[in-house]
Amino acid sequence: MDFIPYSCQDITRADIEAVNRILVSEFLTQGPTIAAFEAAFAKCHEAEHAVAVSNATAGLHLALLALEVGPQSRVWTSPNSFVASANAARYCGAHIDFVDIDARSRNMSVEQLRRKLEHAEAARQLPDVLIPVDFSGLSADLREMRALADKFGFKIVEDASHAAGASYLGKRIGSFADITVFSFHAVKIITTAEGGMVLTNSGALAQRVRQLRSHGITRVASEMKQEPEGPWYYEQVSLGFNFRMTDLQAALGLSQLGRLDELLAQRCALVDRYSHSLEGLPLLLPAQMNDRQSSWHLYAIEIDGTRTNVTRQAVFAHLRGANIGVNVHYIPIHTQPYYRNLGFDWGDFPASEQYYRRAISIPMFPAMTRAQQDRVTSELKRALHA
Repeated sequence: MDFIPYSCQDITRADIEAVNRILVSEFLTQGPTIAAFEAAFAKCHEAEHAVAVSNATAGLHLALLALEVGPQSRVWTSPNSFVASANAARYCGAHIDFVDIDARSRNMSVEQLRRKLEHAEAARQLPDVLIPVDFSGLSADLREMRALADKFGFKIVEDASHAAGASYLGKRIGSFADITVFSFHAVKIITTAEGGMVLTNSGALAQRVRQLRSHGITRVASEMKQEPEGPWYYEQVSLGFNFRMTDLQAALGLSQLGRLDELLAQRCALVDRYSHSLEGLPLLLPAQMNDRQSSWHLYAIEIDGTRTNVTRQAVFAHLRGANIGVNVHYIPIHTQPYYRNLGFDWGDFPASEQYYRRAISIPMFPAMTRAQQDRVTSELKRALHA
């Protein structure tokens, strides 16, 4: 049997031709294609400014630095995410903490956040920045989080690594938070192989991120300490990084962005088929909510132990044995050895832990055929003895 991956990139002849044009052009990097990709992505996601970066982790790191997060800062995020969401805060030397998830959406719980903020206010330990994660492409409750941010005085950096093209309250994700960060890893909604994008409606924050992504160097005269000596002149005004995207990557991203709606429609069609064929099985299926549209980066199911004695481990092993590339997203961040060394442990965030113990991400990607999807469904039913 052919192997079915849990996800994979979707590259067309047009994508390849777009990259080939860059290979024979004047600029392989730091050229005009990056600015064109930034402008197109910002327009698509209804944001004022976009800054392309080498990957989403770099984007999160730069976003926090732009908001002046440092060793005295407090940053909160979701335990149900890849470790990058928390690691970015630690790169800045910040204190990290977590807010447990809502069992239905699998995103940060607004109720848990509200309670934690009230306790933190009493203890004078409010966060400086909140990083909600749009898990699997489903928007977090950004309206409620913005109201809490205004009340308690923190900033929001939205980790939208899964959510290119997703929408919330009738608008594309990208303009609700102070800064929003997207990923273009190979298995994401659109890809640049590796890469990311930072969106913001603040010109000052965008300029700060641009400066930091390239060694803290500026060629803007108004930002310099002295008059430029000539057109070659630049100054390093802060300690930055080499977190730049190449024109090769930007060309691929720009080409892929032109198919964003098509790719989303293909994912939605797969979701509809899964929801119909898996109905009635002892599973908890991903939430679908009226006020937001997921971009469906993942289709994560949970084994419902109240309706079956079959374990997640047994289902996972059966599917892998059938050459189906299932995965688990994610092991809760706070249970990783590094974070346990910071004082966290199992039992701290029970909803995230319960989700993890039951979760399996089953294959879903735009090029997936009906036959492949039917095979996944058939093997899943067999694994559950259904």
